[in-house]
Amino acid sequence: MKENVKKVLVVDDEPSISTLLKFNLEKEGYHVTTAENGRSALELALSEPFDFIILDIMLPGLDGMEVTKRLRQEKIDTPILMLTAKDDQIDRILGLEMGADDYLTKPFSPREVLARMKAIFRRVEPRENATSEKPFDEEEEWLQVGGIKAELSNFKVLVNSQEIILTPKEFELLVYFMKRKDRVIDRDTLLNRIWQFDFAGQSRIVDVHVSHLREKIEKDPKHPEYLQTVRGFGYRFQEPKK
Repeated sequence: MKENVKKVLVVDDEPSISTLLKFNLEKEGYHVTTAENGRSALELALSEPFDFIILDIMLPGLDGMEVTKRLRQEKIDTPILMLTAKDDQIDRILGLEMGADDYLTKPFSPREVLARMKAIFRRVEPRENATSEKPFDEEEEWLQVGGIKAELSNFKVLVNSQEIILTPKEFELLVYFMKRKDRVIDRDTLLNRIWQFDFAGQSRIVDVHVSHLREKIEKDPKHPEYLQTVRGFGYRFQEPKK
């Protein structure tokens, strides 16, 4: 197998869906491994590197939510696209809270899966390339607002000198805010810039991630000092008032 061929793990207990995805992904040049249950998926994802994971929520044994949670706990940041048969916003929000990068509701078209994958790769690959191409002795680039410092070269965040752990999406969102300190940014702009979604109606994704980010960077998330809600508009990142 060529080194530049991306490896994808497809996890679904419906053979017809796994077969359909495997066929279409391999047609696009991906190398595909399949799993039929959550436990097998977890073992595979922990034992070998994948570039992408397509993960059904409703799985025998461990469900997709639990698989995602455990992978993120083990610092596996492989992009995850969740599949769900439920047209239920709570499931989608929970999946994103666990660390999934995106979701699709069944039924879906293989073309839509490929489009979502490519959008996620566009977000992830520049970050990976920047890390791999950075000389060892190059001075680190960083941003700082108040007691929050984000080191861009190694994706490290310090809050009052204490390191906190962010998911790739949370880090991306924080940096986007920090670079635009004191500016009001609406949800649609965040949705487009961070998630590459160019359609309305998905603003809850933004709210969920902002809420998670506040839990990690704010002393009191219910009364945030940094990440302020501007009612009717969106959010503003600012230095705490003394």
